[in-house]
Amino acid sequence: MTMPFYVSPEQVMKDRADYARKGIARGRSLVAMSATDSIVIVAENPSRTLYKISEIYDHIAFAGVGKYNEFEMLRIAGVRQADVKGYSFAREDVNARSLANAYAQTLGQIFTHEMKPYEVEILVAQVGESPAEDELFHILYDGTVMDEEGFSVLGGQSDQVAEALGAQYQLAPERAAAVKLGAAVLSAPDQPPLGAGALEVAFLDRARTRRAFQRVRGAELEVLLAG
Repeated sequence: MTMPFYVSPEQVMKDRADYARKGIARGRSLVAMSATDSIVIVAENPSRTLYKISEIYDHIAFAGVGKYNEFEMLRIAGVRQADVKGYSFAREDVNARSLANAYAQTLGQIFTHEMKPYEVEILVAQVGESPAEDELFHILYDGTVMDEEGFSVLGGQSDQVAEALGAQYQLAPERAAAVKLGAAVLSAPDQPPLGAGALEVAFLDRARTRRAFQRVRGAELEVLLAG
């Protein structure tokens, strides 16, 4: 009779966390910042069709790093939940905090009970009437939720990018300055800022009363980076 193979729960959780972190670290980073008139989200993403940043609801955006198919499934689930809640109650009842809690429960359940954890980090952002009212929820692969203020950094070389952004970010910069700062901190050390062709940029515009999400690309993005 063979003895059953025993692995302690602590070791199982550590192995799963290491696996998820390695998968996420292979991807490219993403930053989000509160600006004077918007929340600015900047990702290193040369693809023109596979987006890391998307709209969830009126004033709420979603961003993900890691395995595309996994964070895309989470995005679709979030859109459906927001639509159902907005239709069942009122559009004002849909908020980033409740979506972040739902994502945290889903990712925590997968991390604990499934064979393979999701290799993703996601951001749920909601623009407020002022930068102080903006909400940035950073959710990790194991369901941990971090309520961040001012800016948030996801995936890739996040420690290095967060250090560079923390040293240069001042509360509520102008929109163009925030885009340029994102392009600079996402580039490799001692290299010039990333250009429009390597970036995916979107805003949650504070002035819009209904759909605040706005994607910027091409010539418009080049103008912002050159300003």
